[in-house]
Order: sequence, then C-alpha cells, then structure tokens
Amino acid sequence: MRGLCVLGSTGSIGISTLDVVARCPDQYKIVALTANNNVDRLYEQCIRHRPGYVVVKSPVQASQLRERLNSVNGQTVEVLSGAAALAEVAALPEVHSVMAAIVGAAGLLPTLAAAKAGKRILLANKEALVMSGLLFMAELSRSGAELLPIDSEHNAIFQCMPANYRAGSRAKEARRILLTASGGPFLYKPLDELDRVTPEQACAHPNWVMGKKISVDSATMMNKGLEVIEASLLFNTPAEKIEVVIHRQSVIHSMVDYIDGTVLAQMGNPDMRIPIAHALAWPARFESGAEPLDVFAVGQLNFEPPDLTRFPCLHHAYRAVKVGGTMPAILNAANEMAVDSFLGGAIRFTDIPRIIEFVMDQSVAQPVDSIDTVLTADQQARQVAKGYIQRAIKT
Repeated sequence: MRGLCVLGSTGSIGISTLDVVARCPDQYKIVALTANNNVDRLYEQCIRHRPGYVVVKSPVQASQLRERLNSVNGQTVEVLSGAAALAEVAALPEVHSVMAAIVGAAGLLPTLAAAKAGKRILLANKEALVMSGLLFMAELSRSGAELLPIDSEHNAIFQCMPANYRAGSRAKEARRILLTASGGPFLYKPLDELDRVTPEQACAHPNWVMGKKISVDSATMMNKGLEVIEASLLFNTPAEKIEVVIHRQSVIHSMVDYIDGTVLAQMGNPDMRIPIAHALAWPARFESGAEPLDVFAVGQLNFEPPDLTRFPCLHHAYRAVKVGGTMPAILNAANEMAVDSFLGGAIRFTDIPRIIEFVMDQSVAQPVDSIDTVLTADQQARQVAKGYIQRAIKT
C-alpha cells in the first residue's frame, strides 16, 4: 500500500482524488491532507480518510481543527499550519505519491519539495511548472522523482506517447502535439459584449466543473496558454510544435501526431477522475468511477483553430515561451493578479489580457538559475500589476 499526500484536498481535484482512492482502498493510504481555508470540509475528510497529518493556512485554524479532531474518538492527527508545513508533509518518508493540486503560485514550493524528495508527483498545478520551468525538470532528473500529469490534456498526451515514456524526455517520433480546448463559455459571444461579462458568467464552464480561478482562465484561454508552456516542458517539445485545437465536445482530450502520419488521441467523458485514476494506478489501471463514453451519444466531433483576437491571453503565453527565462513566471503572476481583481469586481473581463501585456512589456526576463530568481520575478510582476490595477480603478 502506497502513502499519498494530497496538496489541496478540499478543491475539486482533491475531492476527486479522494473519491478515486476510496474506490481502491487496498492501493493507497492517506498520509497527509492540506487545505487553505475550507476547514469544515477538511474536518470531514479527516473523519473519513484518517490521515496522519493535516495542514491549514493559519495557526488559529490549526488550533480550532485540532480541538475538533481531539473530540473524536480514535483520531490521532498532527495538525500543522503555514507554507513550510506544506513542504514538510510533501516530503515525508512515508509518502510515496503527492497529488499537487494547490491552485496558483502557492503550489510551487511544496511541489518542488516533493521533487527534491524523489516522490511520484501527480501534477495538477500548472503554475508550479510554468514558473520554475527547467529548474523543476532538472530537480526531477537529479532526485529521480517521477512526474505524471493530471491536467486532462497533458495526461492524454502522456497516454498517447510511446510505451515506457518518461516526462521530460523527447519522443523523437512525435511530430506535433495537438492540445485540445473547449473554448470556454464565450467562444461565440460577440466581441463587443465581452466588456460586460460578469464573474458568474465567466465561471460557468460548459463542460467542466472547476474552481473560480481556473474557470476564468478557461474563459480567457489563459489556461490553454499555461498548458502550452507546461507541455513544452513535460514533453520536451518546442512551443511551435504544439498546436491548440478548439474541440467543443471535450471528448478528445488531446492528440499526438507521429512522423508516419499516425495521430493517436485519448478519449473519454469530461471527468477529472479519469486522469487522476490513470496517474494513481500507473502503469496499471483501476476503477475511476467515471461513466463509460457513449460514442453514439456524442454523435460528431468538431475542431477549429483558436481566434487570437478573441483570446489574446493565448498569444501572450506563446510570447512568454519564446522569450523564456522568468517570463512565464511573470505572465503567470500578472494573470493571477488580474483574475483575482476581476473576480472581486474591480476590473472588467477584457482588462485581464491588457494587464498581462502591460506587465510583460514592463518586465525583463532573467535566466532561471534559482528558485529565488523565480520568486523575485513573481513578486516584481505582482507589484507592476497591482499599480496598473489601482490606476485602472481610479479612472
């Protein structure tokens, strides 16, 4: 039985992970669960899955949760708090696999700690890889850690790669990666109406149930831009060999085009338990709980290229890959600031790509030679974005 640490257990990926694990109780033991502010849900997860460790954001939350758990007979849980504790539980000796599902830049340091400790990392956090890039991949190589992608698109690509493929290596026979995208809720919305889009509308994804931040990223297609950066690192492929394909049905999750003309595609219902189960069981397979795909109900599959006028965030992401260095981290920081401001009602939906472009224009990319370089670039970009947002609010 393998020990599992779930970073971000109360989010959608974390909840789906625990659902899959519960279906195969002889495969994994829950060693650690972590959450940001949803202490009530974390408490319920502790009662059901009985982890040895839990981590919350603040000491006050930790004290409250500790008191609640102590009142339950048979519960012996060590309750920790803070960013350092996240890294600590990700590197515990009894942990075999780490589900890295913390959203945003906050997931970088604990995911890197898991890599340094040589764990099997089930990567659902785009930002950790986008920010640290080759530094993260070099750490995987040094420690011998395994990396298995959880994003439905990257997991699909992984499944379409040759047998015994290892993340970070180059499959020479693969000519192109075709990265599918649903197009989000505004694929056909008139451009002159995007100024009036509300956070509620942006979070109403047509195919997937996701958190607010990633839902907005899907609406702007920044999520696909981050996935292009991620795919270039995971599969050691130049960004110009990665094509984004709008596929509204979200049935084909991505494809790999080989030099002999073969195109392999991974298909399935839009259910994140499928890639989660694949990564948890790899190289075997076990039950995910997802419904089998009914190809007759699907009926037809449609594909179209993305419109960069409608989705300028995708253009910004390709630009960040081309520049390299810390520019992907700068892109990510600006996007996080912009999305947070949009969700808070401070800026318009169409301001998001404008803020990102401004921050990138004002920034100079540096070589990624240390994690401190990455974190410095992240903080500087956030300050530039903050200034832009404050000026935009005043006007």
